[in-house]
Amino acid sequence: MSMIRDLRAAVRPSLRKSDAAFGTHDGYDATRDPSASTAVVDCAVYRDGRRVREDPCLTPREAMLRVREGGGFAWIGLHEPTEEEFAGIAAEFGLHPLAVEDAVHAHQRPKLERYDDTLFTVFKTIHYVDHAELTATSEVVETGEVMCFTGRNFVITVRHGGKGSLRSLRHRLESDSELLAKGPSAVLHSIADHVVDGYIAVAAAVQDDIDEVEIDVFSAPAKGGPRGSDAGRIYQLKREVLEFKRAVSPLLRPMQLLSERPMRLIEPDIQKYFRDVADHLAQVHEEVIGFDELLNSILQANLAQASVAQNEDMRKITSWAAIIAVPTAVCGVYGMNFEHMPELQWRFGYPLVLGVIITTCVMIHRTLKRNGWL
Repeated sequence: MSMIRDLRAAVRPSLRKSDAAFGTHDGYDATRDPSASTAVVDCAVYRDGRRVREDPCLTPREAMLRVREGGGFAWIGLHEPTEEEFAGIAAEFGLHPLAVEDAVHAHQRPKLERYDDTLFTVFKTIHYVDHAELTATSEVVETGEVMCFTGRNFVITVRHGGKGSLRSLRHRLESDSELLAKGPSAVLHSIADHVVDGYIAVAAAVQDDIDEVEIDVFSAPAKGGPRGSDAGRIYQLKREVLEFKRAVSPLLRPMQLLSERPMRLIEPDIQKYFRDVADHLAQVHEEVIGFDELLNSILQANLAQASVAQNEDMRKITSWAAIIAVPTAVCGVYGMNFEHMPELQWRFGYPLVLGVIITTCVMIHRTLKRNGWL
């Protein structure tokens, strides 16, 4: 907290300069603005689909004052704010304490909740982790979160995780003034569309990993490699797909509500766009479910191959044990220290016994090989 106070003290001169440029509002002092937070990555006011170019030190409270005076809406973006940093913003915009708690502590399921005149939406972002080779410990997907507070004249996005920045999305929206002119609901749609587009890209990359594992599993006998050695990779990939599924499946219901149920905070024209997002999300969900089932089949096939390989090894061991049992038995009998044994005094007794042993072993070997045991 001392570091935060030092940073705030460092930017106070520029805040005073901004106040002088825009004037004071009902005795408002920007240097005492509790909504000013070091977690704010961007704060802007939009009117008629265009960004109002203002002082770069514009605080959330200043943004709302501009909106109340001149219209438009404010878009405040934050990254992993603490309770203290978010408290001023929550008070300024009248955010519900339960939603604020979820936004600060993260690790929430994707959902859509309504608190008075504010919609609170949680999205799970998915990022594919590039890897040279898939191993039993490879991280395939990395998750993050984007929470979105949508009101009549404001949008507050809270992002958690190192990936999933919304900077490029904001720039793309700023270049489409017609869409941005539709207000906060257009921003909410764009965020949902951006997240689902990320799902589609990750699904394609995961499909490549599954294809690679599938080829390795079913080509192992041809390569002569050890069967069953891919179980660790398959299980790790299945865990990552499960993480992917946890991000996609709970979002189906919120997207369905946004696309079908009339809401005061969602423009009717924008609601049509949510249908497209919901359709893409349903396609991704079907793919993820298919991934899970396919990995189950691959894992079962891999384990079956390992079981078959073990059975083949046991049959070979048993076959050679049966062959070796013949000379062992004969030599064991003649190795007994008795005076009266068959053919002990005969000159050809020893060669005859060896011939019988060899002939019997060859016959057993041919029989076992013909039956596929060797």
